[in-house]
Amino acid sequence: MQDATEIYNLPLMDLLYRAQTVHRAHFDPNVIQCSRLLSVKTGGCPEDCAYCSQSARNGAALPASKLMEVQKVLAEARRARDAGATRYCMGAAWRSPKERDMPAILAMVRGVKALGMETCMTLGMLDTDKALQLKDAGLDYYNHNIDTSERYYPEIITTRSFQDRMDTLERVQAAGLKVCSGGIVGMGETAEDRISMLEALAGLEEPPQSVPINMLMPMDGTPMADAPRLDPVEMVRTIATARILMPRSHVRLSAGRSGMSDELQAMCFFAGANSIFVGDWLLTAGNPDEDKDAALFARLGLRAEAPVNAGEDVPV
Repeated sequence: MQDATEIYNLPLMDLLYRAQTVHRAHFDPNVIQCSRLLSVKTGGCPEDCAYCSQSARNGAALPASKLMEVQKVLAEARRARDAGATRYCMGAAWRSPKERDMPAILAMVRGVKALGMETCMTLGMLDTDKALQLKDAGLDYYNHNIDTSERYYPEIITTRSFQDRMDTLERVQAAGLKVCSGGIVGMGETAEDRISMLEALAGLEEPPQSVPINMLMPMDGTPMADAPRLDPVEMVRTIATARILMPRSHVRLSAGRSGMSDELQAMCFFAGANSIFVGDWLLTAGNPDEDKDAALFARLGLRAEAPVNAGEDVPV
């Protein structure tokens, strides 16, 4: 394959043409997979991720909550399914889940699976036993973003290493789970860092089935609260390069959409993004409301991926 740096730095029209050509070879270019994200345990995280308002270390005034009750999570999942979401993602602000938390987590997975939706969890680092427990419960995807390049990683997070992230992904894949892993752009990294991050993902034993690309949303109280906005063209280049390097992966236009114009989102879709989060919130950050997304889809002639078993529960 052509060098990733050469791909990223192609003239923009050539890059977009190539990315769209690759995209059409593997996906319907007018279909977008829609996921819903719910924070099942918010705040109080012991990690020091500089971008995150859920860190207990970085000064953001976000109170810690307890793990949500299983039935409340399933009620939210049912509403999401009936509104058209085909994948339900549940996130907990932990360094890693404790054994005492696993029965409730596993019940959430089984319950969402019984609604006929794909299931995704993001719980921090995983050991082999917990990865296997999640697989046995029916989890489809495990999300664990690598965030940025190995070189730039210590500038963003010091409480765990880049290799810790890669080790968790290896355990997830060994357990037979699908991987959802991507990163964040606009944190002060270089273009070379963005390219290196994509190379690390594409170089896994199997590339992630889902690759979320997040634009930094500066959060008050965090070390990155005043980070300058990334040039939007760099976001498009990152999406397009991800599509070319990982042609069969769903590339998700993730956090940051609330600050993007319709035109920038359209360019990202043309560059190969074919998944979004729907709903008003992404963990602790705002997201475009569903009416706005529906209007954008109508303008662009896009349609949401058809939900599975919409409107009826599936027996466990």
